[in-house]
Amino acid sequence: MNTYHSLNFAEKISRIGLHWSPRVIAEMNDYQFKVVKLLGDFIWHDHADTDEAFIVLEGQLRIDFRDGHVLVNAGEMHVVPRGIEHKPSAEQEVKLLLIEPRGVLNTGGEGGERTAQNDVWI
Repeated sequence: MNTYHSLNFAEKISRIGLHWSPRVIAEMNDYQFKVVKLLGDFIWHDHADTDEAFIVLEGQLRIDFRDGHVLVNAGEMHVVPRGIEHKPSAEQEVKLLLIEPRGVLNTGGEGGERTAQNDVWI
């Protein structure tokens, strides 16, 4: 017999200790749903092979592009198209849900010390 249950975003996010460390909470087909806490500036990067969806649960996210920016508030989302260079930032802590294909690194092709371990579940 299956056990059915819902996932609570706040409970999952409360288990994250570090900023910029996405954690997988569910999968659908080849896509992962990841929760993450953000604070401060990230690095410029892109994802050559996939779009990236940012859904803000709490706070205000700023996503800079080379030719402008977008502010994404709680209850809003923004999809960054594949290949578009962007830099997320948060003046105050932001809690969000990311939706992207399994295996996508948070730093895209840039790599470096800000690259989070991939495929970590909570």
